[in-house]
Amino acid sequence: MLTTNNVNPLNVLVVRPTKKAQALTLSLKKQGIACVSQPLFDYQPLADQHQSKKLLTTANIIIFVSAAAVEFAHANVAATHWQYQHIIAVGKATKAALQALALKNIECPAQENSEGVLALNLLNKDLTDKTITIVRGNGGREHLATELIRRNATIHYLESYQRVWRTFPKDIDKQWYHQQINCIVVTSNALLDKLVQLTQATNVAVEHNTSKHWRNHCIWLVASKRIAEQAEQFGLTNIIQSNGANEQAISTALQAIIEKKS
Repeated sequence: MLTTNNVNPLNVLVVRPTKKAQALTLSLKKQGIACVSQPLFDYQPLADQHQSKKLLTTANIIIFVSAAAVEFAHANVAATHWQYQHIIAVGKATKAALQALALKNIECPAQENSEGVLALNLLNKDLTDKTITIVRGNGGREHLATELIRRNATIHYLESYQRVWRTFPKDIDKQWYHQQINCIVVTSNALLDKLVQLTQATNVAVEHNTSKHWRNHCIWLVASKRIAEQAEQFGLTNIIQSNGANEQAISTALQAIIEKKS
């Protein structure tokens, strides 16, 4: 069992998909930060080869929203066969995944979200006669497509993978509580929704120590203002925002929390 003390004030729950969770927990443990890896979902392929080929070879611009989107698109149609004028990665990890496939001239915004992508010079103008393929998982935020359509672009989604949520015992929140988890890293609204469901954090009618712990005492380290706003709507009270979802941003935010607790 993890132990919370002056030397080890944080016990962090990492719920990202397996590869990202492993990388983050390894990084945190090297820094002396106690953490538990518990992915909430797994990735599985979704789009077929015919659909993928059509949407990866007929667009003026291809936008990848995640490293997983790159991985599953490449599995269907090798990156050497993609045809486009411009390619955009929403974040640094996604850009690295594209670079690993020997792709070059990848645009990536400093602000790693839809707003950052929309502010790029390439897209911040009238996009009449431009066809854009957005490569992502199943579902997700529609803001990027909606705004690009307002700029007169033709938009197609290539949902290259799907999230398959894992099944957990009803008392998983109690298990985490007994592990003394006092900080949860949340990098998407979908993860936040699931965590709130699993911990019953917003059920004010429940007065068990566990639900009060998650609602009032646990630190919810969220990766964006949008997630923070959703966490506030859920009634969570101990919300801290990191400057992004990458390992460095999360590590920096956790170190700042530890210094404040010292």
